[in-house]
Amino acid sequence: MEIKQNLILGSSSPSRIELLKRVSSTFETINPDIEEPCSGFSSAREQVAVISWLKAHKVSTQVKQGIIIAADTIGWLDGKPLLKPLDREDAKKMISRMSGRNHELWTGVVLWHQPSNLQLCWQEQSIVSFKNVSPAEIELYLQTRSWKNHSGSYAIEEENDPWVKISQGSITNVIGLPLESLLFNLEKFKKMVAIAHN
Repeated sequence: MEIKQNLILGSSSPSRIELLKRVSSTFETINPDIEEPCSGFSSAREQVAVISWLKAHKVSTQVKQGIIIAADTIGWLDGKPLLKPLDREDAKKMISRMSGRNHELWTGVVLWHQPSNLQLCWQEQSIVSFKNVSPAEIELYLQTRSWKNHSGSYAIEEENDPWVKISQGSITNVIGLPLESLLFNLEKFKKMVAIAHN
């Protein structure tokens, strides 16, 4: 199903751009370029809800007409966020924490229509299982896997990932843009926009 609408993706993430290309052949991209708050949140859901809204709001100031899609994704383990690693050592510590365990993966999504400022927001959870790894395997992981600039120090492979598995939820949610709920909510949102303009 292809989305027929003037869409603006509020992201410079290559993963989100590739995901949106699966359901829309034409859209604009704008980097929200905000300073993301990373503390003061009681839950992953609250954090992605706030940051995705801040991204959408920033992009809305640069758009005259269309539907903005903004998203934020974060891992959550032991009551703390799994952020993008600061460096290789930070990634190593993060993988050690995740080893042999499940963690939550949350994405917050905001649809924002301009010029009406009508908004629809939701948050989606997946449960991710990380392989039980030895110190030697962690070193191999750091050499062979993409860990830079990814929350939790990983980017999941869609087919037969040897390190990371989805125990519950959508893989597109883990990648950073839950296409199933996005398609459903975009159709609902377009009806909301049409009603608001009648």
